[in-house]
Amino acid sequence: MKNLELKIPPAIVFLICALTMWGIARLLPFGVLPYLPAVAITFTMIGVGVGLAGLWSFHKAHTTIDPLNPSQATHFVSKGIYQLSRNPMYVGLACCLIAWAIWLSYLLTWIGIPLFIAYMTRFQIIPEERALRMKFGKEYENYCLKVRRWL
Repeated sequence: MKNLELKIPPAIVFLICALTMWGIARLLPFGVLPYLPAVAITFTMIGVGVGLAGLWSFHKAHTTIDPLNPSQATHFVSKGIYQLSRNPMYVGLACCLIAWAIWLSYLLTWIGIPLFIAYMTRFQIIPEERALRMKFGKEYENYCLKVRRWL
């Protein structure tokens, strides 16, 4: 399974999960939940905001945003939104999947969120952390002790 590490861009993983959730809503339309568009829109705005805050922090630090090549990072970012989460861009995508599940309004669609989190943790975040530990050593390890991986 190591061959899946850092291979699929997070945006593609997000789209696969979103499409899977949509397919479940169409093929298995039971477990109807209340339709709450305002809540879905709120979660979308939170997700986009958190993700953009992560991108902005990388931009200000002049480091790569390429998730498939974490060893190319020139700095690890620990300021701004990165004081709350080590992976705010992925948290943002997860919030958008929560919004999508709320919008779809079917119980089974919620399976996409833990699948996204599990895949991202195993095949994206853990390999990124390994690369950052090798590159930034004790400084990065100390940061990991202070800030949670997701939230």
